[in-house]
Amino acid sequence: MEDDEVLALHTAAEEGSAEEVAELAGRVADVDAEEEGRTALWVAVYEGNHDHARALVAAGADPWRPMMSGWSPGRLSLAGPEPGLFELPAGTDGLTEGEAAAVAEAKRLTAALGSHYYDGVGLACVAGISAAEATRRLEATVEDVDPEEFLDRIDPFDDESLRFVGVTDVPGGCVVTQPWGYIPQAPGATRRLSAGTVCYGMYANPKSGNQGSIVRDGEIVGWDLHPGGAPWEDDDAQEVLLSYLYKYNAVAYSCAYAGLRLTEARAITGPPDTWLRLPERDHWN
Repeated sequence: MEDDEVLALHTAAEEGSAEEVAELAGRVADVDAEEEGRTALWVAVYEGNHDHARALVAAGADPWRPMMSGWSPGRLSLAGPEPGLFELPAGTDGLTEGEAAAVAEAKRLTAALGSHYYDGVGLACVAGISAAEATRRLEATVEDVDPEEFLDRIDPFDDESLRFVGVTDVPGGCVVTQPWGYIPQAPGATRRLSAGTVCYGMYANPKSGNQGSIVRDGEIVGWDLHPGGAPWEDDDAQEVLLSYLYKYNAVAYSCAYAGLRLTEARAITGPPDTWLRLPERDHWN
């Protein structure tokens, strides 16, 4: 029964009311009991339910209890919209200079990208290389067309259309995109693009949701990831922070992971700088 009550408290912290949280917090033996490495208070802070967080603290929850690779509920709140949610105890470290910079960049990047519907788009966010270098690595040929008019020639349901991708220079690297398919995230593309650098691939699968991958210097080091989703218990500190700063925003997360500092959404929404035709090959190898 206790396990059920703990799970119920975590669920209420995420999606219930503050009144429900307060009632359930009074039932459990330990208001700081963890589920998947985090307390109900951590969940409330992550989801931005600050009234829930206050109710939990009133019931005895500890904002500074260590968890999630050093991101206690209190430290996590320092990176959020209400950094004064909890009183910082004497001797407790705040955000590092790098963490504070990541918070500021997240605000800037999400504002720059805005809110768009990305279902079906494939991306490869590549650090440190230009669109011209991406073209060379993909062994692609440039389509000499008007970038906007080119879409009139594309049939998204034709396999031949998968051979076409767009590429755009952005601060920090470049973005390869395909508004109708997964090819930019396919290993045959990301392995080539990531030589000597890092590439974050993302496909907004209309059937199963956002799928991510991390490729470093031609080696896949992360696959079937969930960009913009909640972090796992064993994720490192950087991943926990990025997941919080870009929750429910897979595109911004993908750009941020690769260190791309887009100033507008055109690299994602189009038109790209250049349309490319990829050679015929097995893009999964």
